[in-house]
Amino acid sequence: MQDLVSTEWLASELGAPDLVVLDASWHMPSANRHARAEYEARHISGARFFDIDALSDHDSDCPHMLPSAELFGCAMGDLGVGSGDRIVIYDDSALRTSARAWFMLRHFGALQVAILDGGLAKWVAEGRPTERGCPAERVARFDVAERPGEVVHKDEVRRGTGLPIVDARGAKRFTGEEADPRPGVAPGHMPGARNLPYAAMYRDDGTFRSPEELQAAFAGAGVDPTRPFVASCGSGVTANSLIFAAHLLGNDRTRLYDGSWSEWGADAGMPKELGPAA
Repeated sequence: MQDLVSTEWLASELGAPDLVVLDASWHMPSANRHARAEYEARHISGARFFDIDALSDHDSDCPHMLPSAELFGCAMGDLGVGSGDRIVIYDDSALRTSARAWFMLRHFGALQVAILDGGLAKWVAEGRPTERGCPAERVARFDVAERPGEVVHKDEVRRGTGLPIVDARGAKRFTGEEADPRPGVAPGHMPGARNLPYAAMYRDDGTFRSPEELQAAFAGAGVDPTRPFVASCGSGVTANSLIFAAHLLGNDRTRLYDGSWSEWGADAGMPKELGPAA
């Protein structure tokens, strides 16, 4: 299975006993959209709902931080997802949240994980089958094998990882021209960070850009996508689009700052900069 699969491919494989399809849609509160309700009203036939908020560390002050490996493994088993299944993820979100679910599943040990190129919007536009409600129960076992070195924490970033920091937020959030949507979070960015908005990874129809276009987008931000970097964003979600894009270009040495700006910007002791990247 490829890392990025087409709607044609998924349609031909739908119903295979080892294939699990997940709807990983998530929206900012300001969008006034309810991902689970939308899933229950319409989803790709047989898809299960991967709840990014529920599958998080609820003891953290930061939103949807990674849960413990044990919690994730149990949740996947309850959802009917096995670590050895072929897993295809899609979303119907402007934030392209499939990439977050892709990162989480791989990080905790899933062996075959792909993103549906173009997501639900492309699937529906092509008149492919959808259904309502919830799928039948499925017995599955998720053997957790957490990958080391993929996630960095605030203290590591402050001490310096020796890697470039690439911020996936929009330009105005990065420069501080636009206030952060979360109360108590300062504007601006981490010192030395580069800015590459996650939206630059996608075409207008939600499909990923070609490898040549992805390379050009990274280069335009002053980033070499073939070398290790730390991806950050507002709350650890959209940064994963940069990580997935780098993966498509053959780079699996990227790292995620999971707390991202919601953690860094809320800490008065962390250095911050305004304006464009230096």
